[in-house]
Amino acid sequence: MMAGIVKARTWQLLNLLADGEFHSGEVLASRLGVSRASVFNALAGVADHGVQLQRIRGRGYRLARPWQRLEQNEVVHWLGSDIKVFDIEILPQAASSNTLLLQRAGPAVANGGAPSGSVLAVELQSAGRGRMGRTWHSGLGTALTFSLLWRFDCGLNALSGLSLAVGVAVVRALNRLGAQGVQLKWPNDIMTGQGKLAGVLIEAQGDMLGPSAVVIGIGLNCTLPAGLVPQIGQPACALDEICATMPTRNQLLAVLLQELARVLQQFALDGFAAFREEWERYHINQDMPVRLHMADGQTVNGIARGVSDRGELCMETEQGTRRFNSGEVGVRHDES
Repeated sequence: MMAGIVKARTWQLLNLLADGEFHSGEVLASRLGVSRASVFNALAGVADHGVQLQRIRGRGYRLARPWQRLEQNEVVHWLGSDIKVFDIEILPQAASSNTLLLQRAGPAVANGGAPSGSVLAVELQSAGRGRMGRTWHSGLGTALTFSLLWRFDCGLNALSGLSLAVGVAVVRALNRLGAQGVQLKWPNDIMTGQGKLAGVLIEAQGDMLGPSAVVIGIGLNCTLPAGLVPQIGQPACALDEICATMPTRNQLLAVLLQELARVLQQFALDGFAAFREEWERYHINQDMPVRLHMADGQTVNGIARGVSDRGELCMETEQGTRRFNSGEVGVRHDES
């Protein structure tokens, strides 16, 4: 999560420093046509945005980790012929890509709404949101955060299980890129044995009978700077921990979009039932004792037995098999 808004001059300097090499304050000032003091002031608060900056007298400034920028032409390159499905925009910063894309979705396309396949990727979000009102924390270049608008002819009541299907798409994409041990946690977390790797936030608008528009927000950790870990508040993992060869963020975005398009197109025809068995293969808690925390404060203990064709969590409890469509799952350590 970033603190405040990054000023235009700071963005200019971060772009110049993106290569990870030392650049003197004098050279940076000359490139921008400003004073060295202006350079110093513009870079003073970058640590608040997850940027680790090294300053060495006589050598200048350097990013401790080169910043791999999102570049539209690079994403287009990796998408190949699939680019026709998408309309991609990359913003340096925004409060929330989901919120902004929901506003753009607004009315139907015929009345000026954004088309299906619209993508909004944001380098830094000041109010990135996770499920149940949580904050999604990320720093500059350390995560991939983007939202995808997809329009369905069906109504909202036919979208049950969509977030789980999106999870399948994310696992497929990461498997293509060589990630090891990626699993899913009901209803929409992407996990590894070390902790949470990515999250999905789905927001929809439309009628119960259709048509409907869905904004799918995805935040995925590419790296985990030490300074960011305490803010997250739960075990977390990053892609560089489970990939022998890291993809570029541009390739990562392209492959995720390709798999999302395939899944969403099939979901529109067959619903979540087409993905249920695959989802269960990735289920981190499959056939394990779990505790479900309900919104009203109650808890339910049982054995996770997968999901229904509508994406409901199926639990074997003392009262028999029960199905749930909301709640937070935790591993039950007392198996008595």
